[in-house]
Amino acid sequence: MQRSIPILKTENTASDAPKDKGDELIINDNYLRAPSPKGGNNDDDSEAESYRDGRTEEVDRDTKVRAYAWCRDFLSGTWKTIPESDFQISIVSGGLSNLLYLCTLPDHVQNVGDEPRQVLLRVYGAILQGIDSLVLESVMFAILAERLLGPRLYGVFPEGRLEQYLPNNRMLTEQLRDPEVSAEIAVKVARFHGMVMPFNKEPKWLFGTIDKYMDQILKLKFVRDAHVKKFNKLMKYNLQAELESLRTLLAETPSPVVFCHNDVQEGNILVLDEAARDPSSTEKLMLIDFEYSSYNYRGFDFGNHFCEWVYDYTYDQWPFYKANMENYPSREQQLHFFRNYLAESGGYSESTMHEDQARIEEEMITEANRYALASHFLWGLWSIIQARLSKIEFGYMDYAQCRFDAYFKQKKIFT
Repeated sequence: MQRSIPILKTENTASDAPKDKGDELIINDNYLRAPSPKGGNNDDDSEAESYRDGRTEEVDRDTKVRAYAWCRDFLSGTWKTIPESDFQISIVSGGLSNLLYLCTLPDHVQNVGDEPRQVLLRVYGAILQGIDSLVLESVMFAILAERLLGPRLYGVFPEGRLEQYLPNNRMLTEQLRDPEVSAEIAVKVARFHGMVMPFNKEPKWLFGTIDKYMDQILKLKFVRDAHVKKFNKLMKYNLQAELESLRTLLAETPSPVVFCHNDVQEGNILVLDEAARDPSSTEKLMLIDFEYSSYNYRGFDFGNHFCEWVYDYTYDQWPFYKANMENYPSREQQLHFFRNYLAESGGYSESTMHEDQARIEEEMITEANRYALASHFLWGLWSIIQARLSKIEFGYMDYAQCRFDAYFKQKKIFT
């Protein structure tokens, strides 16, 4: 497999921005990682104690200054003339890869044209996919916006981008179990899979990404005692040997190559308010965040989405997520999803024999649940790296342990 994702290194530099240095991506520790928080006894051993008061809710001064400048430079109309004192910004919770902020014009300021009154600012976190993937994602985002399949794109810059803010109600993990919601998600995924995009159509993303993450993990050095202990526990799994076992299993599991979202979780599904919806449509949902989208095996999108039924990222105390394996979709819930997917994608029709329908559905159940193992494996590795690099407040190392625990439990069932 080609190794197109840069090796990640860290070093302290004078600049805050990530730097591309040949085939290596140099990432500034100060830019991506918050200072090691102190526990109640001024020690670094307990992450839980470090975050006993929950998440930070205030936007730091440096972020506000940069956000003001980006909105002034990339947006039109009033954004170019309001003083910084009138500029409003707040944290949007839920991002696990990037930092999200809502930038707003104050009520007393009038529009001078059709400029938006609110925009979503996305500041990139640890760039694990490499610089090339950021370029591809920007192209992808623009294409989907033009096709009215995603939010509008207002500005792109090295540190992030400005997107259309769509009034919405945050989708909760428990809503994924709602039959009506699940059916519409299946339809949206089917349409996504049916798109033809101007990207490499070889299915290199899944194991290419896993291989890059594995290589990086083997070079990581943790300094905090809490991280060292958790990391050493994870390394006892012999993940390299386990990866070969997974590779063999999936090689024996047929799955069509399609354009996949690769991260269909509730945080990436907007429940649009009526003001943001097409008045001629009864559909309420929109897929967003195409950071990991690529041509990939269809089963990964299925299995990954089913895994996300388990994890609630809205919990506001350490480790800032909850996991309930009992929420993993049942056979009937999976069949409900697949039947709506197939009805939208033309996978079978009224003329399809009942026996053929049953066979197709059984094959998709096997496909999805085996690829769910790949989801656990990939996001487990991803989370270990995020624990070292990210400044987002989240129990990444605990989450990695949780995903690998689920991997081994589900491996016994699905293989």
